[in-house]
Amino acid sequence: MTGDQDLSGHAEKMQRRKALVDARIARATEECGVLIVNTGNGKGKSSAAFGMLARALGHAMRAGVVQFIKGAFSTGEEAFFRRFPEVSYHVMGEGFTWETQDRSRDIAAARAAWAKACTMLEDPAFELVILDELNIVLKYEYLGVDEVIEKLLARPPMQHVVITGRHAPQALMDIANTVTNMQAVKHAFDAGVRAQKGVEL
Repeated sequence: MTGDQDLSGHAEKMQRRKALVDARIARATEECGVLIVNTGNGKGKSSAAFGMLARALGHAMRAGVVQFIKGAFSTGEEAFFRRFPEVSYHVMGEGFTWETQDRSRDIAAARAAWAKACTMLEDPAFELVILDELNIVLKYEYLGVDEVIEKLLARPPMQHVVITGRHAPQALMDIANTVTNMQAVKHAFDAGVRAQKGVEL
């Protein structure tokens, strides 16, 4: 097979692929707020959510962030996104459950964070809401899944919501528009590398 034949075959293949993609784009006509769930044991669930936050800011959208578990240490994303008046940023957690070792305290923190989240989920001015580590709160039953789902389904029709954390409950994934399950292949921490600024912090 000559190089010209290779190029011709590639062009035909790409033309067929373009026709398929164009057809799918033409069918996607609905405009609505989407619910996105990032779960799994791999790194990048929150990072992906904050990437969406940067994208939203590029479109001059107003956004809200509620972090449910994190809070024992400062992070680069918090320091960065607090610079933007369009972002309402709330760190409501007191650290991971193995750090607090106090279930009643964890439940109280989760309920306070959920109350803050609810004010955003009721306000159409918030075009993007990130509920970071909410899945962990649901796994430990600090909040009821049904209560959360009811609020998500009643949110303003054009509001986008991103929920992160391991162990997303099936009921939440069932109502989501997009679910990503991030799987760990390897992680520097397993080799003894501590969390690094700009990577994990």
